[in-house]
Amino acid sequence: MPDTLVGSGPVPIAARDLGGPGRPLLLLHGAGGNLAQMTALAEALRPGHRVVTVDLRGHGRSGDGPWHWDEVLAALAGVADSLGLVRPAVVGHSLGGMLATLWTQRHPECPGAVSLDGNPTLDRLDQLSGMDPEQAAGNLAKLRAVFDAMGAMLAEPLGADQVAAALAGQRAMARRYGADPQEWAAAFERNLVPCDDGLSRLRPGPELTARLREAMSSLDLLPAYRETRSPLLLVLATEDLPEQQPFHELYAAYRRGTAERLATVDNPALRVVRLSGASHAMVAEDPARIAALVTDFLATAAAVR
Repeated sequence: MPDTLVGSGPVPIAARDLGGPGRPLLLLHGAGGNLAQMTALAEALRPGHRVVTVDLRGHGRSGDGPWHWDEVLAALAGVADSLGLVRPAVVGHSLGGMLATLWTQRHPECPGAVSLDGNPTLDRLDQLSGMDPEQAAGNLAKLRAVFDAMGAMLAEPLGADQVAAALAGQRAMARRYGADPQEWAAAFERNLVPCDDGLSRLRPGPELTARLREAMSSLDLLPAYRETRSPLLLVLATEDLPEQQPFHELYAAYRRGTAERLATVDNPALRVVRLSGASHAMVAEDPARIAALVTDFLATAAAVR
């Protein structure tokens, strides 16, 4: 599908309209991703919706700009207006899920939204429950060091051999999930930017990556959960990613803390599902299962409204 570059705001946003016979649905990827990573889920949703995917600012083919939640949401509203998406449902994974939640707070007319494990980044002691504070602080420091090392590595320019190795890794990971290796390779290449010296760099760049980490760790979604009048489904992971397993106790404490905070929300518009056997990579693990969950929820929400 060809991309459309929506330039109505200060940062041009790349969008892809996959079409479909039903109501419009805006599909949002996670941090460090792009619209190509949502292809399998988009295709699974298309029988019931007109699906539009986007590259968030600083990702894929969209323009760069500082990360401010209100500006990013305004840009998404500009995409919806430009493509004639009237009262779209919004579905997002991770960072995209956080945006879907914030969208419902600002758009009470939204027919429904789904956040696929769109939780603030694990970075603070107050996010944890049932773990010794001293142990938790030490583990958090180690986790931050891992993220810092990953950020530094991703900020380095890539030579042709490194790009080839990364593409091979993407294809291997796709096979592990039973996904299309070529789709995963295309998604990786979409975030590559060629440089004059023959090297390539990955988007988002180091500055935006750092700002995203800060924005995602400091975001408080409880007000949105309490205030939304639009039907909102929050789908939570129940398993660790392989990369999270060395920090299993920390992530288990984080999931407990998240559950306790959600228990304080009394809002019939919010539904929470803890998805058995699913990790944060739920979109890659089983897009058909996720699509069925999303489709059923949005159909029920439309019937109620």
